[in-house]
Amino acid sequence: MAMIGGGKDAFIGAVHRIAMNMDGLVELVAGSLSINPEIAVESGKMLFLDEDRIYTDYKVMLEKEAAMPADKRIDFVSIVTPNFVHFEPAMMALEKGFNVVIEKPITFTLEQAKQLKAKLEETGLSLLLCHTYNGYPMVKQAKQFLKSGALGKIRKVYVEYPQGWLSTYLEGTGQTQASWRTDPKRSGKAGSMGDIGTHAFNLAEYVTGLEVTQLCADINIVVEGRMLDDDGAAFLKFNNGATGVLMATQIGAGEENNVKIRVYGEKGGIEWKHEDSNTLLVKWLDKPAEIYRTGAGYNGSFAAHSTRVPAGHPEGFLEAFANLYRNFALTVSAKLEGEQPKEEWLDFPSVNEGVRGMAFVENMIESGKSDVKWREFTL
Repeated sequence: MAMIGGGKDAFIGAVHRIAMNMDGLVELVAGSLSINPEIAVESGKMLFLDEDRIYTDYKVMLEKEAAMPADKRIDFVSIVTPNFVHFEPAMMALEKGFNVVIEKPITFTLEQAKQLKAKLEETGLSLLLCHTYNGYPMVKQAKQFLKSGALGKIRKVYVEYPQGWLSTYLEGTGQTQASWRTDPKRSGKAGSMGDIGTHAFNLAEYVTGLEVTQLCADINIVVEGRMLDDDGAAFLKFNNGATGVLMATQIGAGEENNVKIRVYGEKGGIEWKHEDSNTLLVKWLDKPAEIYRTGAGYNGSFAAHSTRVPAGHPEGFLEAFANLYRNFALTVSAKLEGEQPKEEWLDFPSVNEGVRGMAFVENMIESGKSDVKWREFTL
């Protein structure tokens, strides 16, 4: 693979490299690792890339890689740049015949996401959208459990993502991560809703297998001087008649990344939270609660496929991230060999989730600004 962004001064690039290395299925062979030429070159050398495959311009990289023999050029590119530098490199990569891994949200606007989907369908290539929480074994177990109908018809969904790191005007100090995430020119029309609200939204739809059809949102800017939302919530309606509540905030002082989802059906409910990610709690209407654990022999094939070590050995964020890369790599490899990927391998978020994520952002912001609160979820 090649990487765009993610140089030595970036947080998420290192996470991607750890994840793609974990199963030995992917090799980083090229990179345009920073908009700063000096950092791009230094980062490439630190990662032991061949000097002729260390690039200071992603466009030059994609052109040169596409011109290489099939047995040498890259199979896919991983884009780990801020939101406003997602669409153009992704489109160019697809046009050059390369599969794509991309950070969320998928693009800067919903229209760009739709264009990317059309290009992906035209090329027949694969795209991985990095919604990390999909990669946890117990999240996959929850999805399959609900899909089995064991809890009956789903009635209620609660999903939340509280953070506290933007409780102060951190962007005013020049902190890199805060600066671009709160800047409309680089982040888009949403702050917290684009950054973490999309994770909560995706988790709700992924675990339940349902789609949001209507929402009623409240969006807030709490910290004085901030340009984008740092707090918000919404009532949700789903396509089976279920209702839900979504909350995402970055001013929850003292909170870290405690993503949590609860889903209630006719016969009981499930609960999963990031702070205890190896546990899935199943609560029954008429019998004692059950605890499912990562690595146990009673889990289904999707959870088992995403588990690397025996029960009792904690697996966390990096392993979940690696599960996305592994499924993507297995899928791309199978397609290159003319084979059909296994169902478990295809279990990763892609462009459809990206389009719905951008639609979530735009619907949330429009509802939050409007006096007419309930609105149809439009794509």
